Amino acid sequence: MAALDLFGRRWSLRILWELRAGPLGFRPLQKRCDDMSSSVMRQRLTELLDAQVIHQLPDSRYELTPLGQEARHALNPLARWAERWAATIDPQGADHADDRSAGRVSHPDTVGDGTPERDSAD
Repeated sequence: MAALDLFGRRWSLRILWELRAGPLGFRPLQKRCDDMSSSVMRQRLTELLDAQVIHQLPDSRYELTPLGQEARHALNPLARWAERWAATIDPQGADHADDRSAGRVSHPDTVGDGTPERDSAD
């Protein structure tokens, strides 16, 4: 399934997650994505642009398209599950509640959206 291929790529979901509150430029988005490499960021943005889940504004910032907003809404149950999962594996989860609500789970084996870190270096 094409959507699983797209969203299964490392950082794709994180980019969607970070764009949930509104448009961001390349560098601010890169910062929110734990300073991922510029080359990977460009590749993911191109893939998401081609898939029409994000678009680039005239001022060069990126934002979710209506299709991207739908994907974000579809991912909300997964985000809620990820919060419960993170609390299960991190007994002091209450100490990190602010990190989780901001989409940044502090557990070392997770990416900022609470999904398990993958070993591939896409």
